[in-house]
Amino acid sequence: MIVDDSAVIRGFLRRWLEAEADIAVVAIANNGVMALREFERTRPELVILDIEMPEMDGLTALPRLVQLDQAVQVIMASTLTRRNADVSLKALAMGAADYIAKPESTRVVNEKEEFHRGLLEKIRALGETRRIRDRKAGKVAPRSTPQPAVIGEKAASPLPKKSTFSLRPYEKNPTPKVIAIGSSTGGPQALFKVFEALKGKTSLPIFITQHMPGTFTAILAEHLNKIYDKDCREAADGEKVLENRVYIAPGDWHMTVSRKGTDIIVKLNQEPPENYCRPSVDPMLRSLVAAYGSDVLAVILTGMGHDGLEGCKKLSESGAVVIGQDEETSVVWGMPGAVASAGLCNGVFPLPKIPDAIENILKGRPV
Repeated sequence: MIVDDSAVIRGFLRRWLEAEADIAVVAIANNGVMALREFERTRPELVILDIEMPEMDGLTALPRLVQLDQAVQVIMASTLTRRNADVSLKALAMGAADYIAKPESTRVVNEKEEFHRGLLEKIRALGETRRIRDRKAGKVAPRSTPQPAVIGEKAASPLPKKSTFSLRPYEKNPTPKVIAIGSSTGGPQALFKVFEALKGKTSLPIFITQHMPGTFTAILAEHLNKIYDKDCREAADGEKVLENRVYIAPGDWHMTVSRKGTDIIVKLNQEPPENYCRPSVDPMLRSLVAAYGSDVLAVILTGMGHDGLEGCKKLSESGAVVIGQDEETSVVWGMPGAVASAGLCNGVFPLPKIPDAIENILKGRPV
């Protein structure tokens, strides 16, 4: 279901989605009130929900949609303003699965194409997650859906085909000197829960690459600062890496580190996207291996695609510890699933257990 007060946005979204054989648009609404009515009538698996609308805005409609169907996958769609970035992150905590930044102008070709590609990827990934969970729960696809809503031959699934994996043996190494976290779809919600539970448990520098546009990463840092007991900030090029600090890759910039004498220095760059992402997890992990060797603890959280896989291969070769989020608690088991399926993880845990796993590794206990 598409929910947006702009007839222009509703129009091109509908044209895009109806052009895909594996996606069916079952309802259109121009505000939250109409969305609730159409939702009860059609029961869509996924909703694209605008934030600013008359009568009832997206943030008001969201919990009511989730109340009608706790399994519904909601993508918040907003323009790149600080207010909308803040609202989008709040929406994730209220039950939205993901967000996407609408192009400021539909006439700018590059912006429109990037939005188009990103939206289709998110719909397919979240739709596949919904179908997997419905099958596990013994549910069938809603009768209102006239054709497969997300699965089709024309696109490869963003999820690993197998959920089976083997763990890499955990060999007790010297205590890690740095923690690296990679995440994408569902990442902000996961990060909030991890950092809430990590308070007081480590003084190590922590690096986060979360797939987000620039305005959103600044707001993410602000939200983490309210949760965690250490300084959380967007990384700045050239700054020295210090303990008791969390460095977040700014949107549209790869975050890496390099050694300068006895110091580790943050380096930002705008080299080409990797895995269609900038920032990307892989450049961060490669640079951390080069700077710290095996003294890295990497955590791969929920996210679509396989960003972080190549970096985790380097970490594995060095003997560093890699842990991942499990399929059941991931919004999309793409990134952690790719790393786990490649046999690179020393442990795979439900999200609530990840802070304990981090603490155990830092204290030299078995994972």
